[in-house]
Amino acid sequence: MPDHTAPASPRPGRRRPTILDVAAAAGVSKGLVSKVLSGSAGPSAATTQRVLAVAERMGYRKDRTATLLAQRRTRLIGVTILPSNVYHGELAEEIQAIVDAAGYETVLGAITATHDERRSIETLIDFRCEALLLLGPTMPEAELASLVENVPTVCVGRPLNLPEVDVVRADDEQGITDVVDHLVSLGHRHIAHVDGGAGHIAAVRRGAYRAAMRRHGLEAVVLPGGLTERQGAAAFEHLPSGTGITAVVAFNDRAAVGLIEALESSGIRVPDGMSVAGFDDSLMARHPRMALTTVSQSPIEQARLAVQAVIDRLNGEHQERREIVLPTRLVVRGSTAAPRTPLALRRNS
Repeated sequence: MPDHTAPASPRPGRRRPTILDVAAAAGVSKGLVSKVLSGSAGPSAATTQRVLAVAERMGYRKDRTATLLAQRRTRLIGVTILPSNVYHGELAEEIQAIVDAAGYETVLGAITATHDERRSIETLIDFRCEALLLLGPTMPEAELASLVENVPTVCVGRPLNLPEVDVVRADDEQGITDVVDHLVSLGHRHIAHVDGGAGHIAAVRRGAYRAAMRRHGLEAVVLPGGLTERQGAAAFEHLPSGTGITAVVAFNDRAAVGLIEALESSGIRVPDGMSVAGFDDSLMARHPRMALTTVSQSPIEQARLAVQAVIDRLNGEHQERREIVLPTRLVVRGSTAAPRTPLALRRNS
């Protein structure tokens, strides 16, 4: 008799079923489930029907399954984006222009407080995107691997060691090193770093800062921070008094801007009382009000290479994993200068 059981969509907060869950429930191997879902030859009609029924009942990416079985081209490329991240917005704009020229279309998957990275990726797959461009993903590698299995994927901005995921990124280590070297050349000897949080990119930049300070024989001071202006401003409260800190390297431009606002609200002028540098060379860094010394990641080139890599995957033009590391460029503006007086922190009471 036909199975009339309604699909069981995952409850909020419950882990979505994976291909391994489907295989276990259907009593077959993962490889066999993969063949059924991709429409490959081999599985019998009875096995195919059983696996598809189990997948539907478990709520396993039904739209994606239907697309793979039909073998239709949608020419849609999904792009994950953090809407509050100005640099992501610039990358997405460049990606859109290049995708348009290649005859494809983008679907943006917003990552917000109520729509996390996993859900964003799943939504893009369910909307029948043929491939994914992930902008600075933060998920653990193992989780990401199971999520994008059988979907051509390119990661932009973060090193990954996944055999079927291409990577296009800037040389974060060199970028931070160049900022520290620049500040040291100006005469700074007490330089702090506003951390970017728990993400992989933050760890890379934090490590590069510490290595650069160690190379110059200087003490590293890491302040808790994050990705946003608010977190950059909060880092000001952690600046230790009496240490003579005269310069700060922030994880990104947003944190740098927040720190500058907090400093100047407390009567500490930039760069007279404190030099501040960021990372990204975003629009806000270029604004005359900020004139922020920062690091350019060549967003146009990153976008071009990422789109080309994903289209090559779609067209079957390469199968080997590729990692492309682009050089960064230090952009010196008015937020950094030679130290003038030791820092005397003045906080509003």
